[in-house]
Amino acid sequence: MRFIPIAARFLATVAIFPILVAYWVFKAIFGADAAVEEASQALAMIPGRIGVCLRAAFFSKVLSQCDPTVFIGFGALLTKVDTRLGKHVYIGPYCQLGWVSIGPDTLLGPSVQIPSGPRAHTFDRLDTPIRNQPRESRQVVIGGDCWIGAGSIVMADVGDQSILGAGSVVTKPIGDRVLAAGVPCKWLRNRE
Repeated sequence: MRFIPIAARFLATVAIFPILVAYWVFKAIFGADAAVEEASQALAMIPGRIGVCLRAAFFSKVLSQCDPTVFIGFGALLTKVDTRLGKHVYIGPYCQLGWVSIGPDTLLGPSVQIPSGPRAHTFDRLDTPIRNQPRESRQVVIGGDCWIGAGSIVMADVGDQSILGAGSVVTKPIGDRVLAAGVPCKWLRNRE
């Protein structure tokens, strides 16, 4: 039985080889992040277990860290090559991930968004369009064994073994072993 996942991973790696070649070409022309986003959009629309296997095979080759056991659901978009995904991370359908590090065994419900920090776009100057203002990206760190509820937006770090209720908007760090929810997301109780 252990042979089946190994064989599936090997076949998925062979199948994504043309996408890897296209990624390397795009990376040389447009940069690594643009190439990851381009490939992510193409792979996001492949349905079922085949799509999950192909996405895991591709991202395990190009991201800073992506364990082959990762589940990346249909419609999910990843945009930063420095993204780190630990063992058995589950990324639900239609999630959007910027610069993030996610610990092992963490679950993201559908449509979770994790941009590259709270100031991925700045807007301090009125004489300059927002699109032309400097970006202040930073890595958002999600601990291990967390559950991030559907539709949450996470712009600050979340500690190990924490749970965020569906639709939460995280603007300030959440500690370890906490149940939190709301807009803005607030501590409700400890899990211990």
